[in-house]
Amino acid sequence: MSIKPKKIQSAKKYNKPVDGHAPGLRGDDIQKYISYSISTDHECFTLDEALEKANLGMHIIIREGSAAKNYDALHTLIRTHTQQTMFCSDDKHPNDLQHGHINSLVKRSLALGYDLFDVLQVACINPIEHYKIPVGRMQIGDPADFIIIDNLENFNVLETYINGECVASNGISTLPKKNQKHINNFNAGKIDAQDLKIRGNENEHPVIVAIDKMLITEKLFTKLPQKDGFTECDSENDILKICVVNRYQNQDIATGFIKNFGLKGCAIASTVAHDSHNIVAVGDNDILIAKAINILVDSEGGLSAVSQNEIKHIALPIAGLMSDQPVEIIGNQYEDISNFAKQHGSVLEAPFMTLSFMALLVIPKIKISDLGMFDAEKFEFYR
Repeated sequence: MSIKPKKIQSAKKYNKPVDGHAPGLRGDDIQKYISYSISTDHECFTLDEALEKANLGMHIIIREGSAAKNYDALHTLIRTHTQQTMFCSDDKHPNDLQHGHINSLVKRSLALGYDLFDVLQVACINPIEHYKIPVGRMQIGDPADFIIIDNLENFNVLETYINGECVASNGISTLPKKNQKHINNFNAGKIDAQDLKIRGNENEHPVIVAIDKMLITEKLFTKLPQKDGFTECDSENDILKICVVNRYQNQDIATGFIKNFGLKGCAIASTVAHDSHNIVAVGDNDILIAKAINILVDSEGGLSAVSQNEIKHIALPIAGLMSDQPVEIIGNQYEDISNFAKQHGSVLEAPFMTLSFMALLVIPKIKISDLGMFDAEKFEFYR
Protein backbone atom coordinates (compact mmCIF):
# COMPACT_ATOMS: atom_id res chain seq x y z
CA MET A 1 0.00 0.00 0.00
CA SER A 2 1.31 3.43 -0.93
CA ILE A 3 1.70 6.24 1.59
CA LYS A 4 -1.64 7.77 2.57
CA PRO A 5 -2.43 11.25 1.21
CA LYS A 6 -1.49 14.10 3.54
CA LYS A 7 -5.10 15.01 4.36
CA ILE A 8 -5.76 11.48 5.56
CA GLN A 9 -2.50 11.38 7.49
CA SER A 10 -3.48 14.61 9.24
CA ALA A 11 -6.92 13.28 10.15
CA LYS A 12 -5.46 10.14 11.64
CA LYS A 13 -2.84 12.12 13.56
CA TYR A 14 -5.59 14.04 15.34
CA ASN A 15 -7.85 10.99 15.71
CA LYS A 16 -10.48 12.33 13.31
CA PRO A 17 -12.67 10.15 11.09
CA VAL A 18 -12.16 10.42 7.33
CA ASP A 19 -15.30 11.07 5.29
CA GLY A 20 -15.69 9.59 1.84
CA HIS A 21 -17.04 10.97 -1.41
CA ALA A 22 -17.26 8.12 -3.90
CA PRO A 23 -20.48 7.82 -5.94
CA GLY A 24 -20.62 4.63 -7.96
CA LEU A 25 -17.29 3.27 -6.72
CA ARG A 26 -17.56 -0.53 -6.56
CA GLY A 27 -15.57 -3.77 -6.45
CA ASP A 28 -11.81 -3.68 -6.04
CA ASP A 29 -11.79 0.12 -6.28
CA ILE A 30 -14.02 0.62 -3.23
CA GLN A 31 -12.02 -1.94 -1.23
CA LYS A 32 -8.82 -0.05 -1.97
CA TYR A 33 -10.60 3.23 -1.13
CA ILE A 34 -11.71 1.90 2.27
CA SER A 35 -8.20 0.62 2.99
CA TYR A 36 -7.09 4.27 3.29
CA SER A 37 -9.23 4.51 6.48
CA ILE A 38 -12.08 6.27 4.68
CA SER A 39 -15.07 5.41 6.83
CA THR A 40 -18.21 7.04 5.38
CA ASP A 41 -19.95 7.79 2.11
CA HIS A 42 -22.85 10.20 1.60
CA GLU A 43 -22.93 9.76 -2.19
CA CYS A 44 -24.61 6.34 -2.59
CA PHE A 45 -27.56 6.55 -4.95
CA THR A 46 -28.53 2.86 -5.26
CA LEU A 47 -29.21 0.33 -2.52
CA ASP A 48 -26.86 -2.26 -4.06
CA GLU A 49 -23.99 0.23 -3.90
CA ALA A 50 -24.81 1.18 -0.31
CA LEU A 51 -25.05 -2.45 0.78
CA GLU A 52 -21.71 -3.31 -0.80
CA LYS A 53 -20.02 -0.44 1.03
CA ALA A 54 -21.80 -1.13 4.32
CA ASN A 55 -20.88 -4.80 4.20
CA LEU A 56 -17.25 -3.74 3.80
CA GLY A 57 -17.54 -1.72 7.01
CA MET A 58 -18.36 1.79 5.79
CA HIS A 59 -20.94 4.01 7.43
CA ILE A 60 -23.60 5.06 4.92
CA ILE A 61 -24.98 8.58 5.28
CA ILE A 62 -28.39 8.90 3.63
CA ARG A 63 -28.50 12.30 1.97
CA GLU A 64 -31.70 14.18 1.22
CA GLY A 65 -30.75 17.59 -0.15
CA SER A 66 -32.40 20.01 -2.56
CA ALA A 67 -30.98 18.44 -5.72
CA ALA A 68 -29.66 15.03 -4.59
CA LYS A 69 -32.36 12.93 -2.97
CA ASN A 70 -31.35 9.42 -1.91
CA TYR A 71 -33.70 8.62 0.98
CA ASP A 72 -36.25 6.66 -1.06
CA ALA A 73 -33.52 4.40 -2.46
CA LEU A 74 -31.67 3.80 0.80
CA HIS A 75 -34.07 3.98 3.76
CA THR A 76 -34.18 0.18 4.30
CA LEU A 77 -30.66 0.52 5.73
CA ILE A 78 -32.36 1.91 8.85
CA ARG A 79 -33.50 -1.63 9.61
CA THR A 80 -30.74 -3.75 8.08
CA HIS A 81 -27.67 -1.68 9.04
CA THR A 82 -28.90 0.43 11.95
CA GLN A 83 -25.46 0.82 13.54
CA GLN A 84 -23.84 1.97 10.28
CA THR A 85 -26.41 4.43 8.96
CA MET A 86 -26.76 8.19 9.45
CA PHE A 87 -28.81 11.03 7.94
CA CYS A 88 -27.64 14.27 6.33
CA SER A 89 -29.20 17.17 4.45
CA ASP A 90 -26.12 18.06 2.40
CA ASP A 91 -26.68 21.07 0.11
CA LYS A 92 -30.17 22.11 1.06
CA HIS A 93 -31.37 25.53 -0.03
CA PRO A 94 -33.07 27.94 2.40
CA ASN A 95 -36.61 27.51 1.07
CA ASP A 96 -36.32 23.77 1.76
CA LEU A 97 -34.71 24.35 5.16
CA GLN A 98 -37.82 26.30 6.15
CA HIS A 99 -39.71 23.00 5.96
CA GLY A 100 -37.11 20.90 7.80
CA HIS A 101 -33.96 18.82 7.40
CA ILE A 102 -32.93 15.87 9.60
CA ASN A 103 -36.20 16.17 11.53
CA SER A 104 -38.09 15.61 8.26
CA LEU A 105 -36.20 12.35 7.68
CA VAL A 106 -37.09 11.23 11.21
CA LYS A 107 -40.77 11.90 10.50
CA ARG A 108 -40.66 10.07 7.18
CA SER A 109 -38.95 7.08 8.75
CA LEU A 110 -41.48 6.81 11.56
CA ALA A 111 -44.32 7.11 9.03
CA LEU A 112 -42.83 4.13 7.16
CA GLY A 113 -43.04 2.07 10.34
CA TYR A 114 -39.39 1.97 11.41
CA ASP A 115 -38.71 1.45 15.11
CA LEU A 116 -38.46 4.74 17.01
CA PHE A 117 -35.20 3.80 18.71
CA ASP A 118 -33.63 2.63 15.45
CA VAL A 119 -34.53 5.97 13.86
CA LEU A 120 -33.11 7.93 16.79
CA GLN A 121 -29.98 5.77 16.69
CA VAL A 122 -29.50 6.75 13.03
CA ALA A 123 -30.39 10.42 13.50
CA CYS A 124 -28.67 11.12 16.82
CA ILE A 125 -26.45 8.47 18.37
CA ASN A 126 -24.49 7.25 15.34
CA PRO A 127 -23.25 10.75 14.37
CA ILE A 128 -22.24 11.44 17.97
CA GLU A 129 -20.24 8.23 18.18
CA HIS A 130 -18.69 8.37 14.73
CA TYR A 131 -17.60 12.01 14.91
CA LYS A 132 -16.85 11.91 18.65
CA ILE A 133 -19.18 14.83 19.38
CA PRO A 134 -19.41 15.59 23.13
CA VAL A 135 -23.16 16.38 23.10
CA GLY A 136 -26.50 14.75 22.62
CA ARG A 137 -26.57 11.88 25.10
CA MET A 138 -27.87 13.88 28.08
CA GLN A 139 -25.48 12.09 30.40
CA ILE A 140 -24.07 13.61 33.59
CA GLY A 141 -21.60 16.32 32.66
CA ASP A 142 -22.88 16.73 29.08
CA PRO A 143 -24.04 20.14 27.80
CA ALA A 144 -27.83 20.38 28.08
CA ASP A 145 -28.47 20.31 24.32
CA PHE A 146 -31.87 18.83 23.49
CA ILE A 147 -35.22 19.37 21.78
CA ILE A 148 -38.78 19.15 23.05
CA ILE A 149 -41.33 17.59 20.69
CA ASP A 150 -45.12 17.39 20.71
CA ASN A 151 -45.43 13.59 20.56
CA LEU A 152 -43.67 10.48 19.27
CA GLU A 153 -45.98 10.17 16.25
CA ASN A 154 -45.87 13.65 14.71
CA PHE A 155 -42.42 14.53 16.09
CA ASN A 156 -42.87 18.28 15.64
CA VAL A 157 -40.11 20.23 17.38
CA LEU A 158 -41.54 22.73 19.86
CA GLU A 159 -38.37 24.03 21.53
CA THR A 160 -34.62 23.75 21.07
CA TYR A 161 -32.13 24.10 23.93
CA ILE A 162 -28.37 24.70 23.80
CA ASN A 163 -26.39 24.63 27.05
CA GLY A 164 -29.68 24.63 28.92
CA GLU A 165 -30.98 27.81 27.26
CA CYS A 166 -34.02 27.86 25.00
CA VAL A 167 -32.76 29.19 21.64
CA ALA A 168 -35.87 28.50 19.55
CA SER A 169 -39.56 28.15 20.32
CA ASN A 170 -42.36 27.26 17.90
CA GLY A 171 -40.08 27.82 14.93
CA ILE A 172 -38.80 31.23 16.05
CA SER A 173 -35.13 31.62 16.97
CA THR A 174 -34.26 33.63 20.07
CA LEU A 175 -30.53 33.74 19.33
CA PRO A 176 -29.25 37.34 19.19
CA LYS A 177 -28.16 38.59 15.79
CA LYS A 178 -24.44 39.23 15.51
CA ASN A 179 -23.15 41.71 12.98
CA GLN A 180 -19.93 40.58 11.37
CA LYS A 181 -17.70 42.09 8.73
CA HIS A 182 -18.35 40.45 5.39
CA ILE A 183 -15.41 38.56 3.97
CA ASN A 184 -15.12 37.80 0.29
CA ASN A 185 -12.52 37.00 -2.34
CA PHE A 186 -13.79 38.27 -5.65
CA ASN A 187 -11.61 39.75 -8.37
CA ALA A 188 -13.40 38.96 -11.64
CA GLY A 189 -14.21 41.73 -14.09
CA LYS A 190 -17.22 42.13 -16.35
CA ILE A 191 -17.39 40.09 -19.52
CA ASP A 192 -18.81 40.53 -23.01
CA ALA A 193 -21.02 38.11 -24.91
CA GLN A 194 -18.20 37.74 -27.45
CA ASP A 195 -16.06 36.21 -24.68
CA LEU A 196 -18.41 33.22 -24.62
CA LYS A 197 -18.07 32.27 -28.27
CA ILE A 198 -16.88 28.75 -29.05
CA ARG A 199 -14.75 28.38 -32.14
CA GLY A 200 -16.46 26.41 -34.91
CA ASN A 201 -15.86 22.67 -34.91
CA GLU A 202 -17.93 20.19 -36.89
CA ASN A 203 -16.65 17.25 -34.87
CA GLU A 204 -18.72 15.73 -32.08
CA HIS A 205 -18.67 17.80 -28.88
CA PRO A 206 -18.76 16.42 -25.33
CA VAL A 207 -22.02 17.39 -23.62
CA ILE A 208 -22.86 17.21 -19.91
CA VAL A 209 -26.19 15.45 -19.42
CA ALA A 210 -27.66 16.69 -16.13
CA ILE A 211 -29.84 14.22 -14.20
CA ASP A 212 -32.63 15.56 -12.00
CA LYS A 213 -32.18 14.89 -8.26
CA MET A 214 -28.67 13.54 -8.86
CA LEU A 215 -25.11 14.87 -8.67
CA ILE A 216 -23.74 12.46 -11.23
CA THR A 217 -24.11 13.24 -14.93
CA GLU A 218 -24.08 11.26 -18.14
CA LYS A 219 -21.96 11.88 -21.24
CA LEU A 220 -23.22 12.74 -24.70
CA PHE A 221 -21.10 13.26 -27.81
CA THR A 222 -22.89 15.01 -30.65
CA LYS A 223 -22.44 17.43 -33.52
CA LEU A 224 -23.77 20.93 -32.90
CA PRO A 225 -24.98 23.77 -35.15
CA GLN A 226 -22.32 25.98 -36.77
CA LYS A 227 -22.83 29.67 -37.55
CA ASP A 228 -20.38 32.34 -38.73
CA GLY A 229 -17.41 30.23 -37.68
CA PHE A 230 -18.72 29.43 -34.19
CA THR A 231 -20.38 26.41 -32.54
CA GLU A 232 -23.88 27.21 -31.30
CA CYS A 233 -26.35 25.80 -28.79
CA ASP A 234 -28.93 23.31 -30.03
CA SER A 235 -31.96 24.66 -28.18
CA GLU A 236 -34.40 22.42 -30.03
CA ASN A 237 -32.68 19.42 -28.44
CA ASP A 238 -32.16 21.22 -25.12
CA ILE A 239 -28.39 21.48 -25.49
CA LEU A 240 -27.43 24.81 -23.95
CA LYS A 241 -24.17 26.58 -23.27
CA ILE A 242 -22.49 26.30 -19.86
CA CYS A 243 -19.70 28.64 -18.78
CA VAL A 244 -17.36 28.95 -15.81
CA VAL A 245 -15.70 32.28 -14.98
CA ASN A 246 -12.79 32.26 -12.52
CA ARG A 247 -13.85 34.74 -9.86
CA TYR A 248 -10.44 34.99 -8.17
CA GLN A 249 -8.49 36.26 -11.16
CA ASN A 250 -9.12 37.31 -14.76
CA GLN A 251 -8.52 34.48 -17.21
CA ASP A 252 -10.12 32.97 -20.30
CA ILE A 253 -13.67 31.76 -19.75
CA ALA A 254 -14.31 28.02 -19.90
CA THR A 255 -17.24 27.12 -22.13
CA GLY A 256 -19.03 23.91 -23.02
CA PHE A 257 -22.46 22.42 -23.52
CA ILE A 258 -25.07 20.88 -21.24
CA LYS A 259 -28.38 19.07 -21.70
CA ASN A 260 -31.58 18.87 -19.61
CA PHE A 261 -31.71 22.39 -18.14
CA GLY A 262 -34.56 23.26 -20.52
CA LEU A 263 -34.14 27.04 -20.35
CA LYS A 264 -35.65 29.04 -23.18
CA GLY A 265 -34.95 32.76 -23.54
CA CYS A 266 -33.28 32.66 -20.13
CA ALA A 267 -29.91 32.32 -18.43
CA ILE A 268 -29.05 31.58 -14.81
CA ALA A 269 -25.76 32.03 -12.95
CA SER A 270 -24.38 31.34 -9.49
CA THR A 271 -21.25 31.71 -7.37
CA VAL A 272 -22.31 28.68 -5.36
CA ALA A 273 -20.36 26.24 -7.52
CA HIS A 274 -18.62 23.43 -5.68
CA ASP A 275 -15.80 23.21 -4.86
CA SER A 276 -13.99 26.33 -6.10
CA HIS A 277 -17.11 28.52 -6.17
CA ASN A 278 -16.34 30.30 -9.39
CA ILE A 279 -19.20 31.75 -11.44
CA VAL A 280 -21.10 29.04 -13.30
CA ALA A 281 -23.81 29.95 -15.80
CA VAL A 282 -26.19 28.20 -18.20
CA GLY A 283 -28.36 29.62 -20.95
CA ASP A 284 -29.46 29.48 -24.56
CA ASN A 285 -28.20 32.93 -25.51
CA ASP A 286 -24.71 34.44 -25.11
CA ILE A 287 -26.06 37.92 -24.45
CA LEU A 288 -28.28 36.68 -21.61
CA ILE A 289 -25.52 34.49 -20.16
CA ALA A 290 -23.13 37.46 -20.10
CA LYS A 291 -25.84 39.57 -18.48
CA ALA A 292 -26.44 37.00 -15.74
CA ILE A 293 -22.70 36.73 -15.09
CA ASN A 294 -22.17 40.51 -14.95
CA ILE A 295 -24.92 40.91 -12.38
CA LEU A 296 -22.88 38.64 -10.09
CA VAL A 297 -19.68 40.52 -10.90
CA ASP A 298 -21.40 43.74 -9.78
CA SER A 299 -22.63 42.19 -6.52
CA GLU A 300 -19.46 40.13 -5.99
CA GLY A 301 -21.42 36.93 -5.67
CA GLY A 302 -24.92 35.51 -5.55
CA LEU A 303 -27.56 33.98 -7.79
CA SER A 304 -29.03 35.56 -10.91
CA ALA A 305 -31.62 34.72 -13.55
CA VAL A 306 -32.40 36.88 -16.57
CA SER A 307 -34.71 36.90 -19.56
CA GLN A 308 -35.10 39.53 -22.24
CA ASN A 309 -37.31 41.66 -19.98
CA GLU A 310 -36.74 40.54 -16.39
CA ILE A 311 -33.94 40.20 -13.88
CA LYS A 312 -33.93 38.18 -10.69
CA HIS A 313 -30.99 38.48 -8.29
CA ILE A 314 -30.02 37.33 -4.82
CA ALA A 315 -26.86 38.86 -3.34
CA LEU A 316 -24.64 36.56 -1.27
CA PRO A 317 -22.26 39.04 0.35
CA ILE A 318 -20.53 36.55 2.66
CA ALA A 319 -17.84 34.93 0.49
CA GLY A 320 -20.28 34.89 -2.42
CA LEU A 321 -21.86 31.87 -0.72
CA MET A 322 -24.04 33.05 2.14
CA SER A 323 -26.68 35.64 2.85
CA ASP A 324 -26.83 37.88 5.90
CA GLN A 325 -30.65 37.92 5.76
CA PRO A 326 -33.02 35.82 7.92
CA VAL A 327 -33.97 32.43 6.49
CA GLU A 328 -37.57 33.54 5.94
CA ILE A 329 -36.45 36.38 3.65
CA ILE A 330 -33.75 34.51 1.76
CA GLY A 331 -35.95 31.42 1.53
CA ASN A 332 -38.72 33.35 -0.19
CA GLN A 333 -36.24 35.04 -2.52
CA TYR A 334 -34.76 31.69 -3.46
CA GLU A 335 -38.21 30.23 -4.11
CA ASP A 336 -38.93 33.16 -6.42
CA ILE A 337 -35.72 32.90 -8.46
CA SER A 338 -36.05 29.11 -8.73
CA ASN A 339 -39.62 29.44 -9.98
CA PHE A 340 -38.43 32.04 -12.51
CA ALA A 341 -36.07 29.45 -14.03
CA LYS A 342 -38.87 26.89 -14.10
CA GLN A 343 -41.24 29.36 -15.75
CA HIS A 344 -38.64 29.71 -18.49
CA GLY A 345 -38.51 26.01 -19.24
CA SER A 346 -36.40 24.28 -16.60
CA VAL A 347 -37.92 20.98 -15.50
CA LEU A 348 -35.29 20.37 -12.82
CA GLU A 349 -36.60 20.25 -9.27
CA ALA A 350 -33.74 22.48 -8.06
CA PRO A 351 -32.13 24.19 -11.08
CA PHE A 352 -29.70 26.33 -9.07
CA MET A 353 -28.59 23.46 -6.85
CA THR A 354 -28.11 21.24 -9.90
CA LEU A 355 -26.10 24.04 -11.53
CA SER A 356 -23.84 24.27 -8.47
CA PHE A 357 -22.72 20.66 -8.94
CA MET A 358 -21.85 20.97 -12.62
CA ALA A 359 -18.45 22.38 -11.63
CA LEU A 360 -17.70 19.61 -9.09
CA LEU A 361 -15.03 17.64 -10.92
CA VAL A 362 -14.81 14.72 -8.48
CA ILE A 363 -18.35 13.53 -9.31
CA PRO A 364 -18.68 11.43 -12.51
CA LYS A 365 -19.12 11.40 -15.37
CA ILE A 366 -18.42 14.76 -16.98
CA LYS A 367 -18.24 18.26 -15.49
CA ILE A 368 -16.72 21.68 -16.22
CA SER A 369 -14.28 23.90 -14.32
CA ASP A 370 -12.62 27.21 -15.07
CA LEU A 371 -10.05 25.15 -17.02
CA GLY A 372 -12.61 23.50 -19.29
CA MET A 373 -14.70 20.38 -19.76
CA PHE A 374 -13.50 17.47 -17.63
CA ASP A 375 -13.95 13.70 -17.90
CA ALA A 376 -14.27 12.59 -14.27
CA GLU A 377 -13.91 8.91 -15.17
CA LYS A 378 -10.66 9.31 -17.14
CA PHE A 379 -9.67 12.19 -14.83
CA GLU A 380 -8.55 14.41 -17.68
CA PHE A 381 -9.67 17.54 -19.51
CA TYR A 382 -11.14 17.47 -22.98
CA ARG A 383 -8.93 19.32 -25.43
